[in-house]
Amino acid sequence: MLKVEMLSTGDEVLHGQIVDTNAAWLADYFFNQGVPLSRRNTVGDKLEDLVAVLRERSQHADILIVNGGLGPTSDDLSAEAAAQALGEELVLHEEWLEHMARFFSERGRVMAPSNRKQALIPASSEMIDNPVGTACGFAITLNRCRIFFTPGVPSEFKQMVQQEILPRLQQQFSLPSAPVCLRLTTFGRSESDLAQSLDGLSLPPDVVIGYRSSMPIIELKLTGPGEQRAAMEALWPEIRKVAGESVIFDGTEGLPAQIARNLNERQLSLTLSEQFTGGLLALQLSRESAPLLASEVVPAQQETLTQTAHWTAERRINHFAGLALAVSGLEEDHLNFALSTPEGTHALRVKFNTTRHSVQVRQEVCAMMALNILRRWLNGKDIASDHGWINVVESLFIE
Repeated sequence: MLKVEMLSTGDEVLHGQIVDTNAAWLADYFFNQGVPLSRRNTVGDKLEDLVAVLRERSQHADILIVNGGLGPTSDDLSAEAAAQALGEELVLHEEWLEHMARFFSERGRVMAPSNRKQALIPASSEMIDNPVGTACGFAITLNRCRIFFTPGVPSEFKQMVQQEILPRLQQQFSLPSAPVCLRLTTFGRSESDLAQSLDGLSLPPDVVIGYRSSMPIIELKLTGPGEQRAAMEALWPEIRKVAGESVIFDGTEGLPAQIARNLNERQLSLTLSEQFTGGLLALQLSRESAPLLASEVVPAQQETLTQTAHWTAERRINHFAGLALAVSGLEEDHLNFALSTPEGTHALRVKFNTTRHSVQVRQEVCAMMALNILRRWLNGKDIASDHGWINVVESLFIE
């Protein structure tokens, strides 16, 4: 199997001042293309460190993707490091220099002298086009390794990987078929509880069950080689059965997107009233073009469950909405949810079982619970379900 690695560069990445989203994206993208990463490294903006890590990893990796360090400033050192590692000079790529001049001219700007540096690449390198930026990429061969140098700007990096680098890998190497990865997302059960229930399953050869915990959800993944697809799909209903009522969606379509699609298909409009969740519901649903008629964030106030239910019903009627969803304020670890529908208003009062989580985490959990209440109603289910460390302590229905 090919050894594919990524090297992220830059002091801001090394010291945690920015999140390395490019590394996460590449790992996921390459995995789905059948070329999973075997190692990820990070190095700062010291030339000698860059040269050393290029020489070291080129002895072990077949493919190395270097990200960052192709800009016009003095701390952009990737091209110089590549030249030193090869033992050769940087040369001016005249065509890229002309491209940069046109790039600035078309935007009514004058190219700064410092940008000339971005057209300097190692003498033996292959220039790689950047269709959306001024930093050209390039590729070199060092020891046993083919090394691709890419800009750090995410939009430029992703286009270059998809349009320039992956096609070259497909031409130069015999890549394995893409793996199969079946996913479902759960809400309300712990990772250990799910794992204990699934550990006894007999898996096909080279197939594994994985868990990804990201409060307030747990994602289950069944991953294996392409030739095991049929066996994995045959096993999948059993995994869904074990996960049971905690399953909130299959695949990678998030819950807000699933709800927005369902509402639009059924031509149901929605109005929101939020206290404790502070607008999280409106933010998540509006990003997916859900049919929101109105949304409000109101100050927290003490409310009985009946008051929350009646307020939600009034909101639905006053805005001529198909549905209204409300989350009350937090009161001594209790809060209320209400969903008003044409048939009547459902309401739940819940209590947190633990106080160890931050306010932000609690808000995210409550936003997910509110969305799950809406999802369950849309799917014809009882709105109440088990939510782990949140207990339903009271419920009512008002026609």
